[in-house]
Amino acid sequence: MNVPPYAVPVLTMFRPAFSTPTYHRFLILALAAVLTTGRRTVTNLLRTVQVQALGHASSYHRVLSRRRWSTWALARALLTFLLDHVVPPGAVLLAGDDTVTEHPGPHGFGKGRHRDGVRSSHNYTAYRWGHKWVVVSVLVKLPFATRPWALPVLVALYRPPEWNRVHGMRHKTPAHIARLLLARLMRWFPHRHFIFVGDSGYGTSETARFCQQHHQHLTLVSKFYGDAALYEPPPPRTPRMMGRPRIKGRKLASPHAVVANTTQRTGLIVAWYGRGTRDIETVTGTGHWYRIGEALVEVRWLYVHDCTGTHRDEYFFTTDITMKPQQIVECYTQRWSIETTFQECREYLKLESTKSYGKQTVLRFTPCLFGLYTVVVLLYLQLPCSSSTRRAVFWRAKATVTFSDMITCVRRALWAQWCFHTQADPQEFSKLSQPLQDMILYALAPAA
Repeated sequence: MNVPPYAVPVLTMFRPAFSTPTYHRFLILALAAVLTTGRRTVTNLLRTVQVQALGHASSYHRVLSRRRWSTWALARALLTFLLDHVVPPGAVLLAGDDTVTEHPGPHGFGKGRHRDGVRSSHNYTAYRWGHKWVVVSVLVKLPFATRPWALPVLVALYRPPEWNRVHGMRHKTPAHIARLLLARLMRWFPHRHFIFVGDSGYGTSETARFCQQHHQHLTLVSKFYGDAALYEPPPPRTPRMMGRPRIKGRKLASPHAVVANTTQRTGLIVAWYGRGTRDIETVTGTGHWYRIGEALVEVRWLYVHDCTGTHRDEYFFTTDITMKPQQIVECYTQRWSIETTFQECREYLKLESTKSYGKQTVLRFTPCLFGLYTVVVLLYLQLPCSSSTRRAVFWRAKATVTFSDMITCVRRALWAQWCFHTQADPQEFSKLSQPLQDMILYALAPAA
């Protein structure tokens, strides 16, 4: 395959996960998924690059359904490349959340009825029939962006309780699945420290206790409860003490009570959801969080009041009691980038247009599409800065490069340097005039 030189470092990192024939077909499907603007089905991908796709079409379908390879190997290779080339040394900021991809119909592995957090409100709950995916992303600050980018690296399928009951499997909540993904991360990279940021669904006491047990490698930042039960640690046991040892000490005031009785608040200016800065007032404290039947977890809680009045008052907490209030707020506000990633995966990678029914295909296709989002960003970063293909579209209200610019630039480079650079006559496309070449490339590589 005559892969463009700029794409070689990114694409060849997946080579050890496949046999040689499977790797060539996987590479064709991956590049076709970048170039295709319609539905992301294998048949539609082959229509886009039918000249490059040698062999029978069924051999490309079998890459997802029959061939022996692991998505974990791809995830590890992708993470290694990110940590070595993009993420700076130090703590790695992670964002975790789940999203539902709609797939109507009674058939399909792992389908269920899930709550749609985007369409639901406090007074109305919307449900969707399909797959629910737990996604862990690396938050990266790119040099040309004003907000951090959430690059998906680990994806796992959540099975609803009804599905697990029918198939005789133990039910795992999204927070439990996230802990399994974090455990795999720590096993792969034992010398890195990770800060995991999740909403209230992932900031459970089980997750906090898990992060406290692995405090050398993992820290949790999430939303907290104003009426949380906080205690002092149990007193040391002496030889004269009789009976069962105490599991908690004296009860402390709840965060809500502390805030109500505090007259002085600390003012801060913090980065706010990727849109400049915001003036806030904070109150913080420490304590040991207790839930019935569970061990104590030492946490630092934080009360945040938005001085502009656009956001309601919130409580946050972290398992690292040495973190500053400003660090806690700025870590959590960066989490919102993962919602932008979900929206762009649906719009530009057609996340919900796949046709997957079998177990292997379901567990491989959608995680690969999430990983393709990260691959597109890496391919864009590999493009020469002086290249004519690395041109974004700007207007008066736009001041930064977006994912639509990235995928358009990568498509133009692939069309010019891969699809049109045939072995029969490599100069065929270059003989056209430059205005005609630009017109063809812009027509072939729209953002959506």
